[in-house]
Amino acid sequence: MNNNWQRKHILSLEDFTVAEYDMVLSTALSFRSVLQSKTKKVPALQGQVVANLFFEPSTRTRSSFELAAKRLSADVLNFSPGTSSLTKGETIMDTVTTYWSMGANIMVIRHSGAGVPLNIASQLDKLNSGVSVFNAGDGMHQHPSQGLLDLFTICCCLDADNPRISLLEGKKIAIVGDILHSRVARSNIYSLLAGGAEVHLAAPPTLLPMLFKETVNSKYQERLFVHWELKPALEEADFVMTLRLQKERMSEYLLPSLREYHQLFGITHDRLKWCKPGVKVLHPGPVNRGVEISSELMDDANYSLIGEQVTNGVAVRMALLYLIGNYKG
Repeated sequence: MNNNWQRKHILSLEDFTVAEYDMVLSTALSFRSVLQSKTKKVPALQGQVVANLFFEPSTRTRSSFELAAKRLSADVLNFSPGTSSLTKGETIMDTVTTYWSMGANIMVIRHSGAGVPLNIASQLDKLNSGVSVFNAGDGMHQHPSQGLLDLFTICCCLDADNPRISLLEGKKIAIVGDILHSRVARSNIYSLLAGGAEVHLAAPPTLLPMLFKETVNSKYQERLFVHWELKPALEEADFVMTLRLQKERMSEYLLPSLREYHQLFGITHDRLKWCKPGVKVLHPGPVNRGVEISSELMDDANYSLIGEQVTNGVAVRMALLYLIGNYKG
């Protein structure tokens, strides 16, 4: 296993290096082998405490982090805001320091506000706590573990025995859907562009303003394309990633109807004919069947990598917890 990891917290993929991406991919491959073995458990984090502090609802991410921590033999604490002292007026930082006082070594934090995990990490560093913070999704900002598990899934599809970020060089990857509100899209854009891929974004103008491109690091912008129609984004694409319409984050009337959205931007078998032969489809979940992707395509193992994304999520999160859990800064 790698022992030269130099990052105490994982908050964003914006400043990840190629070496860090490859370290995550190789470590995840090792843990995927563990999960395929009979025992499925290693003592890599034995004696450490992982606190899952999810201030926002989650099924996949929270369960995946919990299982990953347990597979590493860590003790796990789970936090639910509805039954916590937050309802009595306690602040988020009071909650965080309570878990630190109980011995948490790693805090996995999800919050609806962008920047909350960063602020918590900064406060914990000021207290010299030694606690590592993992951003499990903050508002419309970043979702690093989802971006990394998507990267791992794509790279394993290209080379199952040696996934590495350089495999993305020259690949065309389309991201379709509610990009404006998607922290998953932001994380994926950075990881895919870092590997040398061309990334083509497609959505209605209300869900993909042209200014969105300007939010990405300028060194990558020549390989990032914005489309308000589906076909040019899908033409000759090697991979298609479709995103959920996040109605809970939409404060305005941004779409005429879900039916019209599916007619214009829904991913179906017929529309994959525009892509390269052998194209694969991803979706971070949860899925609105028949809206962003047809049920038939979602369940078609010849095209869909959605099940593999969920499976790979545990291995990737094991890798990430292991790396920051053994950080020696």
